[in-house]
Amino acid sequence: MAKVTSKLQLTVPKAIADRYGIRPGDVLDWVPAGDTIRVVPQRARARNQGLSLEERLRLFRKMLERQREREAHPEEMLDVFERPAKPHEIERGWRREDLYERGRTR
Repeated sequence: MAKVTSKLQLTVPKAIADRYGIRPGDVLDWVPAGDTIRVVPQRARARNQGLSLEERLRLFRKMLERQREREAHPEEMLDVFERPAKPHEIERGWRREDLYERGRTR
């Protein structure tokens, strides 16, 4: 028997998880069915958004290729990641310390 936690979480009993192939990370649909609730595991096809293994591998290889290109030429990425001056160099008209002193009686 499973018990609902204070966060409304429920543990699937191991025998049930093994029987229906439920693994950590799987998504379960909760379907009202009259006075009962059906818990239906989504199948692998829905979990992978309908992509075949070959399609997922192709997308993964493209991602790796882009990553290796960025690592091979980091100087080309400088404009993308260029940061503004450090916070203490920016003149805002207030200081960080003012945030902690504001509203306090002296």
